[in-house]
Amino acid sequence: MGAGQSTSQAHTPPRGLHVLRVTPQSPASQTNIEPFFDFVVGFEGDSFSSDNAINASELEKIVESHEGRVLNLLVWSSKSQQTRVVPIIPSRTWSSQQNEHSAHGNDAQPSLLGLSMRICEPESASENVWHVLDVIEGSPAESAGLVPMGDWILGWSGGVLGAENDFYDVEAHVDKPLRVYVYSYDFDTLREVVLIPNRHWGGEGLLGCVFGFGLLHRIPPQPLDKVPGSIPLELQEDFEEQELFVPADIETHGSHPQDWQANRIPANGVQPRLAAENTHFHSTASQASDLM
Repeated sequence: MGAGQSTSQAHTPPRGLHVLRVTPQSPASQTNIEPFFDFVVGFEGDSFSSDNAINASELEKIVESHEGRVLNLLVWSSKSQQTRVVPIIPSRTWSSQQNEHSAHGNDAQPSLLGLSMRICEPESASENVWHVLDVIEGSPAESAGLVPMGDWILGWSGGVLGAENDFYDVEAHVDKPLRVYVYSYDFDTLREVVLIPNRHWGGEGLLGCVFGFGLLHRIPPQPLDKVPGSIPLELQEDFEEQELFVPADIETHGSHPQDWQANRIPANGVQPRLAAENTHFHSTASQASDLM
């Protein structure tokens, strides 16, 4: 079961149900609903008016009344800035096997959709992301596979990031796994990454990573013709290397690493500070922030 047609919507919905998780084997997993980027804003027949905000109680009743038959949800994507129609069949049978193994006395009804959502304002929810700007060699961030410039951290196992300071509270996870959800812009995919903050990896800080937060570090929109999960042209094996050339009169063997680092963030001209021992920092919406 896939998505239906997209509908034009120039404005961002005032409120929506932010999709945080899609449960495997659930009705929602059979659709193309995407965690973190998608917001359920209504159902077919609902108004697209900007003055109309989603009513969670009404939607819950609609879902229950459509058990076993198709319900067309209206889903707004922060990627495409469009609302699309997503057909889904609410059902409890998919989780019946799980309920058989659950503890006795649990009277909770299984989910009809298999979606974990929270009510929020989509415009502000899309701003709270952390852009990976630099990863120090040998650091916990490198061991976890974070990709500088191409990765964004969207949330962690405890939920979404609601403010700039949220991701700095890693002291409680020293030498313990910290699960975060990372979006790759290059591959247009979402993955789970396990970070283990520690002070004995050989460098300064807990993660050895530099992040950016604010207006200049939002996730840029994908090209309209981009196929999700496809390999970017510059990463393909048959990409012609001569397109990325260095003039013969430029001396490269004597370049210094710091010269390369200084050109990593042309958007705001701020050179990342690679080490900060504690959680105190100073940043603005246009500056890169250091992580411990």
